[in-house]
Amino acid sequence: MTVIRIQGVGTALPEHVCDQAYVRRVVENLFGERVENLERLLKVFDHLHIEKRYFARDPEWYRKDRGFGEANDLFIETALKLSAKAAQEAIDIAGAAPEDFAGIVVASTTGVMTPSLEAHLVQDLGLPLQSVRLPLFGLGCAGGVAGLARAAELSSGRDGAPVLFVAVEICSATFQRNDLSKSNLIGTSIFGDGAAAVVVGRAESGPEILGSYHRLFPETYDIMGWDVIDSGMKVRFSRDIPNFVKTHLPMVLEEACSAWGITQDDIVSYITHPGGAKVLDSFAEVIRRDRRTLAASHEILRRYGNMSSASILFVLEHMLANGELEHGYGLMSALGPGFSSDQLLLHNQ
Repeated sequence: MTVIRIQGVGTALPEHVCDQAYVRRVVENLFGERVENLERLLKVFDHLHIEKRYFARDPEWYRKDRGFGEANDLFIETALKLSAKAAQEAIDIAGAAPEDFAGIVVASTTGVMTPSLEAHLVQDLGLPLQSVRLPLFGLGCAGGVAGLARAAELSSGRDGAPVLFVAVEICSATFQRNDLSKSNLIGTSIFGDGAAAVVVGRAESGPEILGSYHRLFPETYDIMGWDVIDSGMKVRFSRDIPNFVKTHLPMVLEEACSAWGITQDDIVSYITHPGGAKVLDSFAEVIRRDRRTLAASHEILRRYGNMSSASILFVLEHMLANGELEHGYGLMSALGPGFSSDQLLLHNQ
């Protein structure tokens, strides 16, 4: 069987960076007296686990009413720009020739495009026009793990030819200024914009991708997702995700390790989606490790917030750049709408 490895990782961010205090003031002025107990709810901005985030526009832009079309135009413009930048960086690091690529996988859930994003990227990056194209929509935060798994499978089926994977989310394009729900306020306090790309394929070095595992939880549609309304995508959060993690993830990890023929004790590195500080703490409890095990995830959350599918690839890049991916098995893990859990097993030489 062809050994598929991670050859290069690239990331990109929009130009507008804001600290939490500034975003909090904008939200406070915007919602004013329309939200009951606003002062209490605004405490979600006061936690130290997020210091700043990056947005496609200055926060003042989001004060005005924007229809779905205008918000989606913002997604298209920014997603194209950031995806191309992150992808070119990953390709350069991998040292891969554009004409050798066999396919491209793109994960995104914060906007819609037809023709889809990868059709543009194939041409903008000079990839072969016969490249296999796989757009992934609706996977949310889990898209970074699931998409990387699909890219590795595609490369394996093409004798290890390089495949490009891109995850891009313009979360700010989904902001609803007239949604007075707690879910919208939480989303406003945590989500940011960003893109990341990974080149996978046959190589002599780099973390090897060994296998993936997906688990869908029945009748959990209410936990996470979008409600599409006239003004765009309205965020849906329900139930207690940290407690859901503590209740259900032990079973998922046991099933995944059994399928791969290893034990959890064999895993030495964890590349975990930084969905939020409480979610990370719950994950650390599940794997029976202390907070330091997920230090890279906490660092990415602190510096960029939650960029949905792209975030875990920022964590991967950070760990590779700083030598934090130990020799042995590594587990990439993320949760997403469905409600679902995706795992990817790596082996670092």
